[in-house]
Amino acid sequence: MSFAQRWQEVRTGFERSFWVANFTELFERLAYYGPQAVFAIYLHERLGLSSAQTTWLIGYYGFVVWFMPVLGGALADRFGFRRTLAGAFFMLAIGNFLLGSLSASWMHGVRELLPLFTLMHVIMLIPAMGPAVVKPVVVGTTARAAKENVRSIGYSIYYTVVNIGAFIGPLFASRVRTTVGVEMVFLVSAGITAAMGVVTLLFYREPTRGDEPKVASVAAALGNLIKVLRNGRFVAFLVIYSGFWVMFWQQYLSLSIYWRDHVNKDTNVDAWLAVEALTVILTTLLATYLMRKVRPFTSIVLGVMVSSLSFLLLTLGINVLLMAAMLVVLALGEVLQAPRYYEYVSRLAPPGQQGLFMGYAFLPIGLGFLGGGKLAGDLLEYFGAPGRVPSHMWYVVSAVGAITTVLLFAYDRLLRPEEAGTS
Repeated sequence: MSFAQRWQEVRTGFERSFWVANFTELFERLAYYGPQAVFAIYLHERLGLSSAQTTWLIGYYGFVVWFMPVLGGALADRFGFRRTLAGAFFMLAIGNFLLGSLSASWMHGVRELLPLFTLMHVIMLIPAMGPAVVKPVVVGTTARAAKENVRSIGYSIYYTVVNIGAFIGPLFASRVRTTVGVEMVFLVSAGITAAMGVVTLLFYREPTRGDEPKVASVAAALGNLIKVLRNGRFVAFLVIYSGFWVMFWQQYLSLSIYWRDHVNKDTNVDAWLAVEALTVILTTLLATYLMRKVRPFTSIVLGVMVSSLSFLLLTLGINVLLMAAMLVVLALGEVLQAPRYYEYVSRLAPPGQQGLFMGYAFLPIGLGFLGGGKLAGDLLEYFGAPGRVPSHMWYVVSAVGAITTVLLFAYDRLLRPEEAGTS
């Protein structure tokens, strides 16, 4: 097939809703990773929460974001993609507005109702529900609004859009924080997501369902959770793989607090976080090509091992270039294993349950945020105490990745389900 023919397929292979959904997804990711990059600085330095409280709240937020897509798809099916997507954007706008307004005088009465740490659990739940619903709607739109011959390209476009947002978000957040204040990061994100809600209502049209089976109700989705949990081998794999994300999310959970408290208060760590996403954008296609003949599980183990080595770079000195190098190596590990992980899960699923199992492929990401938040707080408080060496905390983070690598290797040798075959 010539390039011109393929280009014509791309031009005619997507409904308008695909382009609208991915346009809004770009800004949603920007509005997600922007606040994510400054969350630790905002909670710890501006609101005065302890390291342990800060990292726990970020982990709690991430857990909700990555766990709730299990039910987000059911909500989208019940109420329609257009209304659900618009509602999610407006929820994000409200949540980010409340987060950015916590120090405002008109919020004084709200702050008096509960202790700040408790209040944050309630307020952070609102913006966390937004991405949890947007993600399954955008992915579902790609499935419904793309013809079969261009669907793989559609997912590639989606993955690229996500990483562009992850790259721009931290740069945008750092610029806003250093010029007009950290609260404005959340307020600007609120304006962006509100605008995307309007765009959705004006331009998004419900995509064609075709022969796609109806998504389960919310009650049925909860029932499916129990069904999945009965598969001991699959649950064991998810729990072991969560170790990668416990380690991976430390870039957002503990890196900013560690660097600004113990190395250089003036370093814009939030901007440097963009290095990881940029590396993913630049290397994903190459990594996919180089690893095309390697077993998916082998690629997963290799990727986790590479990422676990990255944090050791932070023990070698306090040069900001070492932090950048750490983020590059962390990203290389991610691109080696992340795409193959979803392929492996699809093969791990019993016949007829591929869709159900793929719905829970995000769970380790959420579990990693929750466990990583607790670990980050403990490490920052222990190694940040007088008489201890703060940089030694990264030996523990690296050890989490190393242990995960060993457990994955053991799982592959001892518990690999027959459904995975030789994958």
